[in-house]
Amino acid sequence: MNIRFHHLALAAMGTTGAQAFSPQSPPSFAHRTLSLQAVATIGPPTNSILTSNVNQNAEFPSPLGPMDRFKRAGKFWATSVPIVADYYGLMSRIKLKETLTGHALEESEMERLWHDQHADGATKMKNTINDLKGFYVKAAQIVGARADLFPSEYTEALMSFQENVDPMPTSLARAVVEKELLTDGQTFEDVFSEFDEIPLGSASVAQVHRAVLTEAYGGKEVAVKIQRPSIEAKLMGDIKNLLAISKAFRNNPNLPLDYYTIFSELEKQLENEFDFMLEAESMERIYKSLIIGPDGSPRDIPLVMPLPVEGLVTKRVLVMDYLEGTPLTRATEKMKEKGIKPDSPEAKLFATRLLNALTTVFGRNILEAGYFHADPHPGNIFILDDGRIGLIDFGQVKEISNEYRDTLNKMMIALDDRRNDGLEGSTGINDERVRDLTLELGIELKATAPDVAATAMGIWLFDGSSDLPGGYEKGELSEKSPSKALKTFPQELVLVARSSMLIKGFANRFGIPWSLAKEWAPVARQMLGESEVTMAAPQKRGRMGRMWGFVKKFTKGRTARLAQRLPAPMRRGVASLALKFQ
Repeated sequence: MNIRFHHLALAAMGTTGAQAFSPQSPPSFAHRTLSLQAVATIGPPTNSILTSNVNQNAEFPSPLGPMDRFKRAGKFWATSVPIVADYYGLMSRIKLKETLTGHALEESEMERLWHDQHADGATKMKNTINDLKGFYVKAAQIVGARADLFPSEYTEALMSFQENVDPMPTSLARAVVEKELLTDGQTFEDVFSEFDEIPLGSASVAQVHRAVLTEAYGGKEVAVKIQRPSIEAKLMGDIKNLLAISKAFRNNPNLPLDYYTIFSELEKQLENEFDFMLEAESMERIYKSLIIGPDGSPRDIPLVMPLPVEGLVTKRVLVMDYLEGTPLTRATEKMKEKGIKPDSPEAKLFATRLLNALTTVFGRNILEAGYFHADPHPGNIFILDDGRIGLIDFGQVKEISNEYRDTLNKMMIALDDRRNDGLEGSTGINDERVRDLTLELGIELKATAPDVAATAMGIWLFDGSSDLPGGYEKGELSEKSPSKALKTFPQELVLVARSSMLIKGFANRFGIPWSLAKEWAPVARQMLGESEVTMAAPQKRGRMGRMWGFVKKFTKGRTARLAQRLPAPMRRGVASLALKFQ
């Protein structure tokens, strides 16, 4: 999906007409043994119905039989193979023409040929995914969210899959809830006083409905996540097909990354996504790691992770707090409504706050806990009414070993030391450290790759603000990208890299220099027990320095909530001033 995040700036004031339901303070962990996931929604609730009006005779779909799976796989291969063949055909025609004419094609002609090929392939792929759905929708979301990795024709064509897929009937959704949640003698109306007929959102694994609990269950507004019946076999079969085709083209030099490794990691993660109890446990663990530091002290969380409804979580149903907001996939519309321009101070302020929030959260989870949200994409990131950032959907998580986490921490310190020493683009002790740590993470380079390729790869992954050494370029599709030197990419690093690339992608689209290594180095040093000069710096400035630091911390976030009440001209002025405090 070509989100074009430089057009997504919603300003730090957030969106209008959105109201979040979240407790002012979290309950004790002893009372939060189920789920911490919330669903952010778009627009006011509609089509709210009493559950007694819903069709009770819902028919559960049967699991796919062997013949159905064979037909589904056949349709996928019937579409994907010709698309790949067309690319090979185009490359052969270009090579033949250049051989016959004795010179390379003009750049404009080359661009036209590739544009036409990409457009044709993207249209065919979109039509196939629309028909098959299943895990192919998730694959489309991955492609669509990486405009820096895939041709724009594909990211734009697959943009719609970031939003809803066809929902299951409300009668079937309710039937799943009844089967999973209700005890003997209990009726649907004993739990829910309202249940919206039209879902808030629908995805490949589940869909979500707004509802209101009865007074016996607290009487509050909630979101109900309901798993599609018989979906597991379909999705696991789909990813097997993607693994097969990506393996067949694994060593193709024209591909920027090893997609077989990526889909292998996603297959492993997908297996746990069908158990909402596991998802609930993951939310509990991630939330705790965010609000409690490694030393046991409490701390603020820079984004919103609402709480569960105790006692209303099963393997296939998850009842959560209702949170209303705007996903980044639809932020452009809100931006236009508020008259905010992409290059305005408001846009820059929002971008900075977004980057700070995501960087802090993923830094704590990856480098401290070694356990993190593994499905970060624009559809899972929301902007709330007061400008806060919301992160939802923890069906996919990743845990890394303590040893691997320590290596990542060492990498952040080495990259930060390299920046501080002014060694960008040169060779030195820290370049060698980055090189060695890159290889220690499990990245294997081609035999023909120079040593500096490993250094460039480490910088490329975690330091988007530094130039790459050895003549390498940051663009993933560039012929001089360090990804071209890759032989294999470790599965252990796939989802860590996905998180870093998401943040790097935001920074690139907003035009903000951003170094994860610089931001994460204090966390890394704390985890490894090293002294942190940066953390001590405010104390060296004396009393006035400490006071200035307090003012910056106090005003952070408050400026945005104040500015949202101001007229547009004044709002821009406040945003410009706030940028100077960042």
